[in-house]
Amino acid sequence: MQTITKIISCVFLLQFSLSAYAIDWTKVDSKQVTLFYPGQSSWEWILTKSDHGGAKNFRKGKGCRECHEGEEQDMGNLLVAGKRLEPSPITGKRGFVSVGLKTAYDDKNFYMQLTWQESAEVALKKMTQNQTRVTILFDDGSVSSVKRGGCWAACHDDASNMPSAQAGKERNLYLAKSRTKITRQGGAERYKSPTALKSMLDNGIFVEYWQAQLNAGQLTGVLDAYLVEKRHQHVEPKVTAVAELKNGVWVVEMRRELSPNMSAYKNIEPGKVYSFGVAIHDAYSQGRNHLVSFGHSFTLDQGKADFIVLKQ
Repeated sequence: MQTITKIISCVFLLQFSLSAYAIDWTKVDSKQVTLFYPGQSSWEWILTKSDHGGAKNFRKGKGCRECHEGEEQDMGNLLVAGKRLEPSPITGKRGFVSVGLKTAYDDKNFYMQLTWQESAEVALKKMTQNQTRVTILFDDGSVSSVKRGGCWAACHDDASNMPSAQAGKERNLYLAKSRTKITRQGGAERYKSPTALKSMLDNGIFVEYWQAQLNAGQLTGVLDAYLVEKRHQHVEPKVTAVAELKNGVWVVEMRRELSPNMSAYKNIEPGKVYSFGVAIHDAYSQGRNHLVSFGHSFTLDQGKADFIVLKQ
């Protein structure tokens, strides 16, 4: 059954192409990135030997994909069923989804196109007003945890609905380096001083956060933000998006200026390798009840990366 679903998805990916930004996506090869259900796994869980068999290698600098690439579907199906790291499985939640991803750039902007099959899950509980959200966590190499762990770089054990969450405390994504101390339970409210947090931002120790919000088959909002000790939304956003749902398949394009030359943005330029992770919340889900990718990379024109971004 999985094989049939994958074949159908591939047909849709070939037939359906959105081009609102005047990028000719037919000239760009699509690569598949598998997102999977993570359950209550966290950055701290990854680092703990008694919890995660690969903790020792990860602590030595290895990334998730070095050990687990190709296992995403099996892991997602195991976790979503509540067989491990999931005390509250959601009926009908899928364990993984394959996303077709394309990249391009022109004189002024960087573009990313994502294509995936919409979930058939019927939400028994609507956790949020957005039916679907797709998010990119993006870094220029300043935050090594994004390269190694993708979305786990900002996912901690004390976030809301995670094992070490504190009652009455709403806590979501943050970077470990924003805390004075990280334990197995996360960083809690051990924030570094405002001066130290500003220094992190000034020195590029932050992660960009691009999100397209989708409802009733169309784009309903774009969130352009960055993460340090929490998520901060840009007042003058540089990220835009277009989206369309056709025959049960989403096509979303995001665009961001190559070089905003502004605080809390990372310029995209030749000769550098950039890391990113992808997350999809579907069926009105929020928090950890999503599908996420390991870390992937891109570079402009040529070099060693998962995606070589060519100019149009």
